[in-house]
Amino acid sequence: MSSANQSKATKSNASGVRVTLMRSPIGTPEKHRLVLRGLGLRHIRQTAVHPDTPQVRGMIHKVGYLLEVGKP
Repeated sequence: MSSANQSKATKSNASGVRVTLMRSPIGTPEKHRLVLRGLGLRHIRQTAVHPDTPQVRGMIHKVGYLLEVGKP
């Protein structure tokens, strides 16, 4: 792994956010289910790590009632 790849990986992990799907999306609006797909969450207790950007924060805010959010 080159030093450029290491710094890129370190940077994304340092300012990331870990999201876990804690509740079922059954009965939620279709747009909320699409947001969960965009976050890469398909199953309950599945976890994904994303960079901490305003776009990701907006997605988390929209479906926050289904998620658990933490640091990676």
